[in-house]
Amino acid sequence: MTIVSYAGITRPSFLLAHPELPVLVYCKLQLNTLSTFRIPSNDMKRTEVTRFRCYVAERTFESTSVGSSLSNTGDVRLGRKQRSSSSLYSRPSLLEIKNDKITNRAKVYEFLRGIGIVPDELDGLELPVTAEVMRERVDFLHKLGLTIEDINNYPLVLGCSVKKNMIPVLDYLGKLGVRKSTFTEFLRRYPQVLHASVVVDLDPVVKYLQGMDIKPNDIPRVLERYPEVLGFKLEGTMSTSVAYLVGIGLARRELGGVLTRYPEILGMRVGRVIKPFVEYLESLGIPRLAVARLIEKRPHILGFGLEEQVKPNVGSLLEFNVRQSALPSVVAQYPEIIGIELKEKLLGQQCVLHSVIDLGPEDFGRVVEKMPQVVSLSRTPIMKHVDFLKDCGFSLQQVRAMVVGCPHLLALNLDILKRSFDYFQVEMERPLDDLVSFPAFFTFGLESTIKPRHKRVAKKGMKCSLSWLLNCSDDKFEQRMEYDTIDMEEMEMPSFDMNTLTEPRSDDSASGYDDSDDEHI
Repeated sequence: MTIVSYAGITRPSFLLAHPELPVLVYCKLQLNTLSTFRIPSNDMKRTEVTRFRCYVAERTFESTSVGSSLSNTGDVRLGRKQRSSSSLYSRPSLLEIKNDKITNRAKVYEFLRGIGIVPDELDGLELPVTAEVMRERVDFLHKLGLTIEDINNYPLVLGCSVKKNMIPVLDYLGKLGVRKSTFTEFLRRYPQVLHASVVVDLDPVVKYLQGMDIKPNDIPRVLERYPEVLGFKLEGTMSTSVAYLVGIGLARRELGGVLTRYPEILGMRVGRVIKPFVEYLESLGIPRLAVARLIEKRPHILGFGLEEQVKPNVGSLLEFNVRQSALPSVVAQYPEIIGIELKEKLLGQQCVLHSVIDLGPEDFGRVVEKMPQVVSLSRTPIMKHVDFLKDCGFSLQQVRAMVVGCPHLLALNLDILKRSFDYFQVEMERPLDDLVSFPAFFTFGLESTIKPRHKRVAKKGMKCSLSWLLNCSDDKFEQRMEYDTIDMEEMEMPSFDMNTLTEPRSDDSASGYDDSDDEHI
């Protein structure tokens, strides 16, 4: 015989039942009425109390039943109150729960204010229940190098759990190769990364970067330089900026290197930043494909503010007598010139050259056209090079003419200048006026170009200018050696050739630009 026994307590709102005895294989039930007695009452009605004793599996339970024809409402109410106070389960009300949360949050806010953190922006954000847990979060952020000021700059970081959010994200970045020494600056620039999911948010971005031919070893450096990239959507700004650059002629195989050196491109909007920049350079006379080549070599130029830097700097160049027609060459030679604090540099350098070699404003414009890097030269090397030329026997007027003709003289290595000049005097036995007419002589390699060509011309008994001798490629020089006479039209000063930026390359098949772009070349 199997008996299961339950005890039940009935309340108005629910029934709570629990087993008191396990299932028994055998039990012996014995019921004895021990006693019955009567309780007298004022209304002379009887109340009987019967007491039972039950034996189950050698356990004894006693029960008392009360039978009465008298219904006492007061006793029932009292019994309910007693049972309620001794209930096995007590559930707090919603109001009590709400009040507890308000109290705990007030304690957390009090703690934050006590250490200098302004919690005003944290309303509505899920925070730790206790101030002790919040202290652990703040201490962990301190260990990462973040200060109270850093936290106040982005207080929402306090909503990140140390175990659920911070540690998994930092572990992932560490496994990628991001250096721990950069974590502090990384989080200062992009603290939102601590909210991210490694699987949903971070890993897809890293795989996208790898798909852009960024080498795995370069991924950490890209993230350190531009951590904000981890917050971009794959189908948004990143993909459109890359597609546009490839469309104007940026070679696909160069894309990984471009993004590695300047990953900020991935966050630039085409319509607001990249396209207006490219179109403005085109308006100056630089072919679109040449602009693409400039971006390949110096991708950081896309970060120059068009209205704040580029256009004002172009205006300054015109103001200092650089001709409109020369602007494409100036920008192509030295793209940084449109992004630096230019006007002060132009004014300062003009004063220096005027004081050293009595250079006028118009000639200063010609110097900038031929070597725009002159705006970044310091006074000391300029003085040394001018003194060297004077020591060689050139007059101030000749030095000025040479600098206007070839400003690179002011930036060449002095040892190279000295060796080339010694060979010119001793072996070539030419007058100084030849150097005044062709000061670019000093820019050619002595061993690779000057010596072998001079020896061949001398052996043939030809007399020619320095320009005819040097200002050509090796193939062109071989052709010249077949001439019976010297073509005077070929005796020109070397200058920057824009075609060097638009010449076809072996990798153009992968560049991804349309033939329709050729109209800009």
